Amino acid sequence: MKYVVRSHGREMEIDVDADGVRIDGESVPARLAEVEGTPERVLTVGEAIHRVIVRRGVNRGDYTLWVDGYRFDVEALDERTRAIRELAAASTGPGGPAPLKSPMPGMIVRVNVAVGDAVQVGQGLVVIEAMKMENELRATGAGNVKRVHVTAGTAVEKGALLVEME
Repeated sequence: MKYVVRSHGREMEIDVDADGVRIDGESVPARLAEVEGTPERVLTVGEAIHRVIVRRGVNRGDYTLWVDGYRFDVEALDERTRAIRELAAASTGPGGPAPLKSPMPGMIVRVNVAVGDAVQVGQGLVVIEAMKMENELRATGAGNVKRVHVTAGTAVEKGALLVEME
């Protein structure tokens, strides 16, 4: 089975079969053994022996590894899963920060950003009042403010474009 493994900006192709393990085409003597009753594994690579603990991440193919006490966040995908992800990514179109749209009708109370401001994920952009409650609308992605379509005191409908990002 072939895997593509990414960690710390490096990508490796790992092929595991009955003949052994190949990393980027080079044969590597490797063996993995469980330590009974623990989440620990013993990985032998050549003459080196490493203690490894593996935890699955939230997304398919994401893992956190502790190798000899050092933490590594890793993505390991088999060929089929990687091909599916690449096809899906190619069909999604251009990415970028999502524009901020009003999730409800209401009155704009405060605009916390101006054109050209750098915005971080989760940063409050606009405060809207609806049903006598103030709701802070936050950025879903990092970016720069391209255009602000509202000012304090503006009444908006659900779905109205409030802030454009780039």
